[in-house]
Amino acid sequence: MRHWLVKSEPNVFSVDDLEACPDQTRWWKHVRNYQARNFMRDDMQIGDRVFFYHSNTDIPAIVGLAEIASEPYPDPDAFDPEAKYYDPKSDPENPRWFLVDIRLTTKLDQPISLKTIKAHSETLGDLPLIRKGNRLSVMPVTSEQWDYIMSLRAA
Repeated sequence: MRHWLVKSEPNVFSVDDLEACPDQTRWWKHVRNYQARNFMRDDMQIGDRVFFYHSNTDIPAIVGLAEIASEPYPDPDAFDPEAKYYDPKSDPENPRWFLVDIRLTTKLDQPISLKTIKAHSETLGDLPLIRKGNRLSVMPVTSEQWDYIMSLRAA
């Protein structure tokens, strides 16, 4: 089992939006960064655990826990000329962009703020979220980092 952090701006798609979806499950699409795409396409597996993170907000924070609920599959918006995330170079026979479904498992009563996470940067080492210049919307989290961040819930 692997661990991940996915970022979303709450005014675009929030943890409350995910909670309101049927079965609290929804696709995680419109990823248009090759490294993030590769994580989704090549590494994510059903059952992997996910931190749901709100970015670009007053208090950026992990606001929920989720799990990967599907195998990766092509992002249909890449093929739709009317879609905002259409990619004319993406071919249904050789898709360029992929997505997975995620399912909310827990909405956190007390979010774990970026400020709190950064305060533990020595312990969290190379956590991509706190690495300077990292803007990926999908990133891996080691098992040790996951467990440590989860321990911050009680702090």
